[in-house]
Amino acid sequence: MIKIENLFYSPVKSISFTESHSLNILKDKGVENDRIFAFVQNMDISEIKNLIDDPKSRKLNNFITLKNTPELNKYNFTYMKDKLILKKQDEIIISINPFFENEKKLLCKKISQIIIKDKTLELLMDENNPFFDTMPENSVSLINKKSIDDFSKRISTDIEFERFRANIYIDGLDAWEERTWIGKSININNVNFVISDEISRCSATNLKPSTDIVTINLPSKLKKTFDHINMGLYLVPQQNGMVSKGDKIIIYD
Repeated sequence: MIKIENLFYSPVKSISFTESHSLNILKDKGVENDRIFAFVQNMDISEIKNLIDDPKSRKLNNFITLKNTPELNKYNFTYMKDKLILKKQDEIIISINPFFENEKKLLCKKISQIIIKDKTLELLMDENNPFFDTMPENSVSLINKKSIDDFSKRISTDIEFERFRANIYIDGLDAWEERTWIGKSININNVNFVISDEISRCSATNLKPSTDIVTINLPSKLKKTFDHINMGLYLVPQQNGMVSKGDKIIIYD
């Protein structure tokens, strides 16, 4: 039986990864609260307004990410009930209400202190148009853990599944069999998804989880081993609903 083993969402673009027992799926947005916050650097008020008003104008170099600020991989954010909480392991560094400007400024100041860079940071929030870059706006990401295991064995290196920062991790499927799902549909707890594409991997996966240490050139290893840099799938939800750990996955042609 193919089933969900782990679920995650990332409240802050690129620099958070929060495990959850269930995820609320929204047809037009993907996972609720996924990447609804982002830090931008050295931008004036008009430029920031444009990023909110015109999501298509957003470029990756506008944002603080693990590619340009790997030290933030040692930290994590959680978000619930109007509280955005920055943690390092289990220690709460700061907790704010993102609807209050003065509290947002306190968080930006704390992040600036952590990254030790002469940058002016602003925290953006957009629940209607989350801050995705390569990922389609209303998609959910899925990875087959057996594919990660097979990759690890082939390169004789333990690859932690958390490097890939997917929403849904599944078990019970042969390695790489998910690559045959493109164009098909799956059902999870009465929520239908269309499999739209594979996920190509970037250099953020080179970082060992919860550290700022690069331990492998993962896209390069994928390319040399399989002649592609893909790991995982994009799912497009067809209705609202909820998925939970242990839910069974049904595949349709």
